[in-house]
Amino acid sequence: MRKLVWFEWSKIFRKRLTQAALLAALLLTVSDAAMSYRNMYACDGSGREGSGRIAVTIDKAVAEKYEGVLTDEKVRRILAEFKPNVDLHGMNAVYFYQNALQSSVFARFSDQEGNWNGRCVADVFGGKTIRVGYTYGWLTTSRNMQRAGIVLSFVILIMLVPVFSGEYGGADQVILTCRYGKTRCITAKLAAGVLAAFFVTAGILCIQAALAFAFYGADGLEYSILFAPVEYVEGGIPFDMTCGVMIRYQVLLTFMASASVAGVAFVLSAVCRSQTAALAASAAVYTFPMLLPVSERSAWFRYVVLLPLYQSQFFRLMSVAQLGNGLNYALWAVPAAFLFLGGGMAVSRRAFAGRQV
Repeated sequence: MRKLVWFEWSKIFRKRLTQAALLAALLLTVSDAAMSYRNMYACDGSGREGSGRIAVTIDKAVAEKYEGVLTDEKVRRILAEFKPNVDLHGMNAVYFYQNALQSSVFARFSDQEGNWNGRCVADVFGGKTIRVGYTYGWLTTSRNMQRAGIVLSFVILIMLVPVFSGEYGGADQVILTCRYGKTRCITAKLAAGVLAAFFVTAGILCIQAALAFAFYGADGLEYSILFAPVEYVEGGIPFDMTCGVMIRYQVLLTFMASASVAGVAFVLSAVCRSQTAALAASAAVYTFPMLLPVSERSAWFRYVVLLPLYQSQFFRLMSVAQLGNGLNYALWAVPAAFLFLGGGMAVSRRAFAGRQV
């Protein structure tokens, strides 16, 4: 059985289209991380400014000055230190960016002129203990991981669509079936497909983690994601956790999205005799939720957001309110993924066995 699984595994990765998709995903992952790092900007309010590595150094130095629990006194000091000393020409000071820490404070505690807006920490964060530190690098990494997750889903579709659709009428499949039997051949295909999907997912995540540690270090993993620059205030996660916990959630949900996509690919691969038709159908099924007229306020959103597309879009799934016992609603993606994968394997097994030569 092991040799049969290895044979099916090698068939997946020998295909030119699979190799091209993997190379494209690798290049996009590396270039996205590198561009995000290079485009970072920060100034310390005393004349020192820069981008890329210099920006990260400045952001870390500013954050270190105010590291620890966020207090009203720290808020006042940051507002005073970074109050705009230039003419904003009518621009709201909330959106005036100098560095990540300054932006985090101004987004919540500044009025249009850059003065204190009268709100205290308890008013903004509801009494939560907010730990301040350098989080910008890992927040950016999380956003990059979300984009890579969507690309990864299409790569898995490209990889797994030929698993069954490329075998109808194939001579090697007839020989293997005669030697090992239908059940073992189908099981080997499914096992090889799942292993390939998880292997590629783990590879992309490891590359992203390696780049993040190289660019930003481990700084920030223990600090709150709620205290984030203005660009993360809207569309971010509405409840508190550390960056490290957020990344762990995202890794879990990325694997669950890969499992769900694999289930979809298996079904359409077994049902469609043409690889082109199977790929088109898989892509259509995966992206279909984008066409559904379901807003985040709708009662149906809690169910739609568990579909594979939204499992890939980490922030959409994590934006759903926590359950009453404090658990994250996103954890429902785990049973949903097993349902997609298990159901997909069962349906594809039955469909392919019934049509197999």
